[in-house]
Amino acid sequence: MASKRDYYEVLGVARGVSEADLKKAYRRLAMKHHPDRNPDNPKAEERFKEAKEAYEILTDANKRAAYDQYGHAGVDPSAGAGAGAAGFGGFADAFGDIFGDIFGGGRQRSNVYRGADLRYNLEIPLEEAARGTETRIRIPTMAECETCRGSGAKPGTQPTTCTTCGGHGQVRMQQGFFSIQQTCPKCHGSGKVVQSPCLACRGAGRIKQHKTLSVKIPVGVDEGDRIRLSGEGEAGVNGGPAGDLYVVIHLKPHAVFQRDHNDLHCEMPISFSTAALGGEIEIPTLDGYAKIKVPSETQTGKVFRLRGKGIKGVRSSTTGDLLCHVMVETPVNLTPRQRELLAELESINVKDAGRHNPRAKSWMDKVKEFFAE
Repeated sequence: MASKRDYYEVLGVARGVSEADLKKAYRRLAMKHHPDRNPDNPKAEERFKEAKEAYEILTDANKRAAYDQYGHAGVDPSAGAGAGAAGFGGFADAFGDIFGDIFGGGRQRSNVYRGADLRYNLEIPLEEAARGTETRIRIPTMAECETCRGSGAKPGTQPTTCTTCGGHGQVRMQQGFFSIQQTCPKCHGSGKVVQSPCLACRGAGRIKQHKTLSVKIPVGVDEGDRIRLSGEGEAGVNGGPAGDLYVVIHLKPHAVFQRDHNDLHCEMPISFSTAALGGEIEIPTLDGYAKIKVPSETQTGKVFRLRGKGIKGVRSSTTGDLLCHVMVETPVNLTPRQRELLAELESINVKDAGRHNPRAKSWMDKVKEFFAE
């Protein structure tokens, strides 16, 4: 035993330290040297085992007294004092006490649970997304039972402490050298048993109901954006806090515009004659109509950009643009006179195709070269 360090030195505490301070010291060392946090460091594992052993001895009043009087020999199993003090039987208990408290699974485990978060899909028009609005939604949710105030017990009665787990919500089962902690099968972790269930909620403490909420839609929300309504989710269990409600925005398809982040796109059909001769046309925007001057000889696919006629996003300091994509429309349902004029135009174009239809002539020249090879 001479090779072992002093247990108080291992934990970094004085000899007269309280059990609470012992626990704090061990918790700090255990978190630092735990093997799961140091998988490739054998020295850390040794430090963890050393701290565990010291903690097990010093938190046992009898073993601590023996250690204080006789040192390591007083708790050496082979010496007959404190048999099994540093063996595996104590490891599971110490692990459950310390790490259970850290991660919420120990003997003092709280049986209060936060309610579940909810999701609500809200479909809104593009105009409302651009300008912002306020709307009301009706959602189904689990709310605290008003009759029993969430206890699950019939008014005038109270839940009783579970006799199986003693109110801890968990039971401990011994398997060989190890002690396993699991949820109590009788109270299902609540630590309480309802002898006379509430008739309104049938002992659940919560009831399903609908509620109407007002939702403020900020200016510029986009597809998939989420609006969080704190505390509007499901009610908590055993008095726990309610969850949150997340309203997920979906944009309805628009008859004219397609949104691309802060920009808007639209197709702008123009007549054959306007494309050839040029002119001025009106196009819609979210703020009304705007005029665009179409230059002569405009082709399908040309894009006109209207600065600042898009949308100002939620997280943007500038407003997007409106991009108008030109589509030259071929006339249909022609009258005899229209056919006559178009035929005359075509005959003129054919005589000097390179001048009047340069793209068509260039394409035909490439086709001829392809078949000539």
